[in-house]
Parts: sequence; C-alpha cells; structure tokens
Amino acid sequence: MPMMTLGTFVFTLRTLPYQLQQRQNEWRHAASERVGARAAHQYVGPGEETIEFSGEVVQELSAGEVSLNVLRDLAEDGQPLPLVDGRGYVYGAYVIKGLQEGKSVFFKDGAPRKVEFNLSLLRVDEASLQQHDLTSFF
Repeated sequence: MPMMTLGTFVFTLRTLPYQLQQRQNEWRHAASERVGARAAHQYVGPGEETIEFSGEVVQELSAGEVSLNVLRDLAEDGQPLPLVDGRGYVYGAYVIKGLQEGKSVFFKDGAPRKVEFNLSLLRVDEASLQQHDLTSFF
C-alpha cells in the first residue's frame, strides 16, 4: 500500500519510506501605511505552501538510491505533479523544489548502507496541471 504518490512516483516501505512529513502554509496580507496609526492590512490570498519529507533508508531494505534518482529525474522535468496520500487525500499540484541526500555507514566497495534524505515540494496553481494529460496519474 502506498504511503504517498507524487505523480508517477510511489512512496512505499520498499521505495523511499519517509519518517517525517512537514507542511507549511502562508497567507498574504498587503499593508497600507497610515499616518498616526498602525498600517491597514488586507488579505490578498494564499501564499506559498510547502511540504517536506525526510527520512533514512537502509540499502538492504529498500531501493533508496534508485528512488532518489527517479525523483531527481522528475525534478529535472520541472512539471507540476499531483500529490496524493495513501488514503486518497489530494494535496494539490506540486513541483520538486529541493532534494538533499546524505550517505553514511559504507560497505567495503564504497556503497552506502544508510541514506538520509530531505525532499522539499512547492505547491503550484492547479491550472498548470490541466495543461497535462492526468489520466496516467489517477
């Protein structure tokens, strides 16, 4: 069963399991300066929304390095991807903003036994998804 899907990439215990998911939302308020009073503020809409996944994988139990390379390829495409959790909740359209990777506990041949990662996603306008054929995603 998937933990989460980002476009065609599926987060599972065998691909790239994450241990922490953080979501941050911002809302924009424009300020108009006033003489002798605090600035007047007006809500002008939603701001940035980001989601970060972090975790560590042990090479004997998952395909962590291969999965990270697949995510790099998706990031290089620069296309917005639907983000859906394993319960079917649709978060919206996201692009991959950043990917950090750390390797440790090495085998004799230099291959890492443990890989730590941090994946940053940025929500984009759903209208950008409509430009693409989504039948392959759902």
